[in-house]
Amino acid sequence: MKTAIHSVHAREILDSRGNPTVEVDVTLKDGTTGRASVPSGASTGIHEAVELRDNTFRYRGTGVARAVNHVDVDIASVILGIDALNQTLVDKAMLELDGTPNKSKLGANAILGVSLAVARAGANACNMPLFRYLGGTTACRLPVPMFNILNGGVHANWQGTDIQEFMIAPIGAPNFKEALRWGAEIYHHLKKLLHDEGYSVNVGDEGGFVPALKRNADALEFIVKAIEGAGYRPSEDVVLAIDPASSGFYEDGLYHLHTENRKIDAAEMIAMYECWVANYPISLLEDGLAEDDWDGWKLLNKKLGHKIEIVGDDIFVTNVERIARGIEENIANAVLIKPNQIGTLTETIAAVRMTHNADWGAMVSHRSGETTDSFIADFTVALDTGHLKAGAPCRGERVEKYNQLLRIEELLGESAIFAGRRNVLPRAS
Repeated sequence: MKTAIHSVHAREILDSRGNPTVEVDVTLKDGTTGRASVPSGASTGIHEAVELRDNTFRYRGTGVARAVNHVDVDIASVILGIDALNQTLVDKAMLELDGTPNKSKLGANAILGVSLAVARAGANACNMPLFRYLGGTTACRLPVPMFNILNGGVHANWQGTDIQEFMIAPIGAPNFKEALRWGAEIYHHLKKLLHDEGYSVNVGDEGGFVPALKRNADALEFIVKAIEGAGYRPSEDVVLAIDPASSGFYEDGLYHLHTENRKIDAAEMIAMYECWVANYPISLLEDGLAEDDWDGWKLLNKKLGHKIEIVGDDIFVTNVERIARGIEENIANAVLIKPNQIGTLTETIAAVRMTHNADWGAMVSHRSGETTDSFIADFTVALDTGHLKAGAPCRGERVEKYNQLLRIEELLGESAIFAGRRNVLPRAS
């Protein structure tokens, strides 16, 4: 069997924050290879699969030598000889070997690195682009890029806004290539505006600027001005999206807005969002409330789910059990999809399919600690999610995802479809 897995090898590399992460090479019997590397989040949900770290003197405890060893020894022992084209069987073998509910034995970083590398090797063996291998002949829709152009929260070491991400989505662009251009132009116009007002134009983990603003809403004001200054129309051409990452400032039942020196409850947070949605062209709100504030989420979706996309990240962590509960309790209308939150390609695909079956949105996402691996760009097209957030149009590990989508659009030619405006409207509420 030419596509049987012949060898598996992992190594410790550095991510975009200078921390170690796992890279895996898979070689098939016919000599075909596949490589994948695993990102790492800073704003992580407590229900995510376990990212295995060494907790030794190396790299201040963040080394991944144990995860690397699990790939080279333990995982290799159960997947060698399996057909790489049988992704489900490969992933199943690793899950059974780990045997824990959160992949704490082998580490989700070890398991995911192998899972993605096997998929790449399979695509290469079939001489197919990765998006086509994963998505079939009908995969042709390019996503709306969600550019995180102003960073706050943990991504800015709490030096800027409480809200972690302020994003723009060029929904009015005719194609992905133009959407990328629009995003880059607005990004540079925002830089000039901030500079002219005396703010820092240093960038955070995901490439967005990190000005020390006095109010969280000031970020929205600046971004609307940047859109207009770059020659585009807010709401018509470009809309806004925000990810407060609220779990990061939730404590003792209250949300601590340090920028504004106040503490508010879920109802007051929702009232703030309602005000913002009424006054700014916001079409998407991700993680508006904390990861276990289920009652608050129900109210949030009731108030705003018919107007905008309400996206759950930390509350769902790409886990079908948690997503199923969210669908049953009607707490959102979209799910953020991060492969390293759950640990295998098979489980990630299952999460996307569950959201689609519920007529919910699915938005694929990078992590703040990234690599130059562009797997999620292909995955977004393959699974027809219509959204991709990969950071600002800045920093190599961010733009590589966007550049890969340019290549995919070029390859698709006239069959390429841009998700555009259709993909930022609310779904089930």
